[in-house]
Amino acid sequence: MTLRDFPVASYSNPDKYRDWAGSRIESPESSSGQATRHTVYLPKVRDSDVTIENNDKKMNTKEFFQQQVQQLSSLMYPKEEAKHLVFWLLEHHHGISRKDLLMDRKLLKDTTPILESINALLEGKPIQYIIGKAPFYGREFIVDERVLIPRRETEELVYWICENHKDQAPSLLDIGTGSGCIPITIKLELPRAKVSGVDISEEALSVARQNADRLNAEVTFFFADALNWNLDLSTEVSVLVSNPPYVRVGEKSQMKTQVLDHEPGLALFVDDADPLVFYRAIANIGVEILKPNGLLYFEINEAFGSPIKVLLEELGYGDVKVRKDMQGRDRMVRATNIKRRDL
Repeated sequence: MTLRDFPVASYSNPDKYRDWAGSRIESPESSSGQATRHTVYLPKVRDSDVTIENNDKKMNTKEFFQQQVQQLSSLMYPKEEAKHLVFWLLEHHHGISRKDLLMDRKLLKDTTPILESINALLEGKPIQYIIGKAPFYGREFIVDERVLIPRRETEELVYWICENHKDQAPSLLDIGTGSGCIPITIKLELPRAKVSGVDISEEALSVARQNADRLNAEVTFFFADALNWNLDLSTEVSVLVSNPPYVRVGEKSQMKTQVLDHEPGLALFVDDADPLVFYRAIANIGVEILKPNGLLYFEINEAFGSPIKVLLEELGYGDVKVRKDMQGRDRMVRATNIKRRDL
């Protein structure tokens, strides 16, 4: 790899400036006797055969876009994904729209931040953590390495819940709330709902509260451990929802390094010996806190559809439905609390 695809200054001895990445420095005096200031960006990767090209004029958007797509696709990402990522960064850092890209407008801002983001992508950091936000159900949520990045499958779970309870005023609890994307979205979609969320991570709860404040969603968050439940709710709830850890430790080898190296394992992984441990615990909580005929919703590992259905039926739930996601995989479960509790 060379540096010729990066917009940097031209020097007779580029090695002299290799450690000045991202700094404003002066090049040697020109023939006019005046030094020229440049903004220099040099990637971490070093190459003995370097061509550093002069780029005094502002670069056009399309040219810059193509250079960065080439950089990402030649090293790490499929080309279509690289295009998506670079456009996302252009939009975030420069406010560049697709129309701007088609019109090939000039980049008028310093490109250092976006190039630093490209380097972070090449190091495997998810773009959502780089820009500090992720889309979910038509809104943007604050995310960082304290919480999982919201997934499209979870949007499908939220849609199912909202469709089943539209024009209602359900009381809802989300266990393992993370960024708060599930309860916040449901509150905004069902304004009359009374919504709460719990998590074992105080750091995740901090992010969830930021998102609720930012999106003006009236959602209450509490600390609670699903495996050692001691939260005393003042009233029963009509809906219980959870997207608990469901990736088996043995499945790590099938996952991208971006996920393994950056997303919180506490929210992802479950022991291979008992992969249903969270579902069992939360279903038992539901038996205690769900109103009669209240509904329990889970997002699940695609391999767990039948075992979870059996588990819920054994615990006294009825009308257990396993629902596939848009990829045709078992991904969601809904069950009705019909078990009569001892008084």
